[in-house]
Amino acid sequence: MKPDITLKSINKLAIPALISGVAEPILSLTDTAIIGNVDYNSAEALAAVGIVGTFISMLIWVLGQTRSAISSIVSQHLGANQLDKVKNLPAQAIFIITSLSIVIIMVTLPFASQIFKLYNASNLILDYSVNYYGIRVFGFPFTLFTIAIFGTFRGLQNTFYPMVIAIVGTIVNIVLDVVLVYGIEGFIAPMHIKGAAWASVIAQITMALTSAYFLLKKTDITLRITFPFNAEIGNFITMILNLFVRTLALNATLYFATRFATSYGTAYIAAYTIAINLWFLGAFIIDGYASAGNILSGKFLGAKDYKKLVELSQFLIKCGIGIGIVLSFIGLLSYSFIGSIFTKDQAVLEQFYKVFWIVLAMQPFCALAFIFDGMFKGMGKMKFLRNLLLLSTGLVFIPILFLLDNYDLKLYAVFIALTFWIVARGVPLILKFRQLFLPLVQKT
Repeated sequence: MKPDITLKSINKLAIPALISGVAEPILSLTDTAIIGNVDYNSAEALAAVGIVGTFISMLIWVLGQTRSAISSIVSQHLGANQLDKVKNLPAQAIFIITSLSIVIIMVTLPFASQIFKLYNASNLILDYSVNYYGIRVFGFPFTLFTIAIFGTFRGLQNTFYPMVIAIVGTIVNIVLDVVLVYGIEGFIAPMHIKGAAWASVIAQITMALTSAYFLLKKTDITLRITFPFNAEIGNFITMILNLFVRTLALNATLYFATRFATSYGTAYIAAYTIAINLWFLGAFIIDGYASAGNILSGKFLGAKDYKKLVELSQFLIKCGIGIGIVLSFIGLLSYSFIGSIFTKDQAVLEQFYKVFWIVLAMQPFCALAFIFDGMFKGMGKMKFLRNLLLLSTGLVFIPILFLLDNYDLKLYAVFIALTFWIVARGVPLILKFRQLFLPLVQKT
């Protein structure tokens, strides 16, 4: 019996996915809030967290696409009642991706200073960035391990255990952030920005261990690596390569946004750090419903139930618009005080409030773009996603950013360009989906 598409059935997948999805931005926001309120050099430390966070996010997003690829393959095989054929795929995928992460650590760590100079970091901000990255990067393989297991659970239509894992990691990170950054008098000396980095790494290790426990105890999926490679490994690698190119385009957007913000001065990059992390928080909240679309679309496509697939898309459009409006409304209610949670620096707050309204205004557009992005990932349509993001970044975001920067609009230029970029991503996805599947529904 095919599952009905109702708010209750969607929420059963979306709410746990939402909670687990916001773990990463909450970790970043925790670092942002705590570092932004330290007793000395808070603006410089906050700027360093923003710069390093952008670079590490790029690394995670490039290699963390294993979640979408594994989820797509597993969910489609589940829908086709052929799950036994891919039971050894997750372990092989984890082996490949964590091996690559270790290589990346070895390549980037010696050149950290040169890397962050590309983001216009200098002087104390550069020193803080190098110190922070030198610790945080060691959590990278553990994060990818956890992401791959999350993808396996998603493919199995289970978002509950990833939620539990994410909650555990978030609590560990928040507690250790406070303890290690500020210290405990007589027991632990304050570690400033290095304390925030260690808190993140320990939280990432905790999540990796917890995710391995749940996968082994609650599913039939093994973490033992077996050879030869699964027959789907070629499809997996093709998806990863398409998503790799797509993610490079995504991170080109974030690179230019961060680079321009840094070039305007310390107050601007600190304000940008707060605003972009709040934008990420909204994105990951929306990702809960994108995850539901990802999970169910793969299963319906595997079962060749195109009617349910179209019904799912129509329902999620309503959800997306509603969620975007709610997020904008919550932001308006908290508008007067939200900035002061992260910093007391008036120069930073002044620049933040100039652009925060743009972050709120784009939320409904973000919701539609991210939800359909999730559905296309679930269906394995990675090539189209790759091409669309390349065009959105190269022909929309970058030209608009350079144009508006030429008029000295500073952070306005960054966030207006991001808004056009989101619209350019979302509208073609909706049109392409209808072009692909409405005719198939009419045939049945």
